[in-house]
Amino acid sequence: MSASFARALEAAHDAAGSQNHPTSTLYVVATPIGNLADISLRALHVLQKVDAVACEDTRHTQQLLRAYGLDRPNGQLLAVHQHNEAEASEAVITRLAQGERVAYVSDAGTPAISDPGARLVAAVRRAGYRVLPLPGASSVTTALSASGMTGEDGFVFKGFLPSKSGERQQAVQALSQESRAVVLLEAPHRIEALATALAVLGDRQITVGRELTKQFEQIETLSAHALPAWLAEKPERLRGEFALVLHDAPVAASMGEGLRVLQLLLPELPLKTAVKLAADITGESKNALYEQALALKNA
Repeated sequence: MSASFARALEAAHDAAGSQNHPTSTLYVVATPIGNLADISLRALHVLQKVDAVACEDTRHTQQLLRAYGLDRPNGQLLAVHQHNEAEASEAVITRLAQGERVAYVSDAGTPAISDPGARLVAAVRRAGYRVLPLPGASSVTTALSASGMTGEDGFVFKGFLPSKSGERQQAVQALSQESRAVVLLEAPHRIEALATALAVLGDRQITVGRELTKQFEQIETLSAHALPAWLAEKPERLRGEFALVLHDAPVAASMGEGLRVLQLLLPELPLKTAVKLAADITGESKNALYEQALALKNA
């Protein structure tokens, strides 16, 4: 632990020590998405105070706690992840029944936002115990705040799209008909496939957040059709975790119907014929439909 975090622990105690921290309570604690300094004073105090820490990955969480000088015996770390969340919730509820305070953290960010935690929270509530959230870092709000979106029409959080190509294309087709901003998440080994799928959205703007809050953070806004080429320009652009904001678009400007018709025609007809028929059927721009057809073929 660095001296700076030693002072942070003192500040955490001064700031939150006098607050009420009820027993028999599950504390849902947000942790940094990359920058250790993004931990809140309240989170530090609670992680020090609770009787046990339930977590997505015990090794990862032990390293995180150690960085803040909050080492815990292995017996106080409970593994609660996507593969065992239902069963592991019972162990947490048993501790709550004994009057303990239990914190839950995911590997990064706010639990239950494309991370485990939702089933645990639901089980604890059904059992009649209190759930107390500690807000903090989230890649969703971080990406939105840097995208320039006003949020006047709200936004949609989709998280990770399906990994299978056909299902992913169907999901993108649905996004093409969504006029509000959409937040997506993606892992480095799948970002190229996602970019190829999103390219059919043509000129619709996308803000790409890579390695958010970390040393090599990169945030760029570009057209959807330009995203595959942008990723391919430099190898480092394929590294790290991604949060993407698909900017909002007027309903009249969306290419939903044209894209749907293209997806039906392309498997049966030559590209130019499919584009001409799609333009005749929908009344949409032939040039724009041609770009979408090329992107679909590449996908």
